[in-house]
Amino acid sequence: MASVEYLGIDVGGTNVKMGIVDASTGKISNFYSHDTGSWRQSGHFIDRFGDAVALQLLGNKEVKHVGIGLPGMLNRERTVPLEITAIPEIDDVPMVDILSKRFPGIQFFLENDANAAALGEYYFAEEKINENYIFITLGTGVGGAAIINKKIFTGGDGNAMEPGHIPSRNGRVLERNIGKVELLQLANLRRSEFSGETQLPSDGSISTTGLVAAAAEGDKLAMQIWEEVGEMLGEGLAALIKILDIKYVLIGGGLSASFDYILPAVNRTLDHWLNPYYKNGLAIKRATLGNDAGLLGAASLCFE
Repeated sequence: MASVEYLGIDVGGTNVKMGIVDASTGKISNFYSHDTGSWRQSGHFIDRFGDAVALQLLGNKEVKHVGIGLPGMLNRERTVPLEITAIPEIDDVPMVDILSKRFPGIQFFLENDANAAALGEYYFAEEKINENYIFITLGTGVGGAAIINKKIFTGGDGNAMEPGHIPSRNGRVLERNIGKVELLQLANLRRSEFSGETQLPSDGSISTTGLVAAAAEGDKLAMQIWEEVGEMLGEGLAALIKILDIKYVLIGGGLSASFDYILPAVNRTLDHWLNPYYKNGLAIKRATLGNDAGLLGAASLCFE
């Protein structure tokens, strides 16, 4: 018997990526990527998006389910994007209705991209994981999700779990402290205050890869910067762990390369804030899907 295949679509502010995903192995075929900007500029984003979907479905007639991850907030029924900061043209557009009319017999599933990526870890990670976990993505911003009993936790009106927006240090939300831009601002500030030996440049040109590479070589300043990031992340996680009573945390996203350097501070911070009940069974792990997380996550929406 041939295995089931889904079409997974990861809509980002820069690129829209799509591919046919084998439901049992997570193998991606027919991969296609298109820059988001040109579809936006055409003034017909949904039409161009639909054309790309049509080509995928034409070449893969057995596919009947399409999962789509979008970077932003959706209505409770998961049919209409409400606030997609990167693609405001689709705000309040009944996307699922439009696509369902254009493609009769095909089922479309819409979800926030971090939620989708989180669910993908459950279905496609190499090692079977707990069915209750908190998922955090560290990248340009800080995103997140909670999976409870194998289902995405959507909260009261559909847009729960925005860990990047919780209050943090310096009178800012967490994302404005450890999102990519702010992280580099912090690093350059700490560099200007530092008088010891370090391989980090002092001309304001520190990069995230440079920070990871320096930490890998035991650079004292780089280690201190990641430690500060780990403390701020740990403070946010302590709140989430207590509110959701979930002790399994996965960390993904582009900045997760720093995982080994932020983990000690995350653990120390959690140790400080959590009582024994929450420490029992506590596990902070790196997410495993990497660059495919968005696409596999979108496909995982079809499992429901």
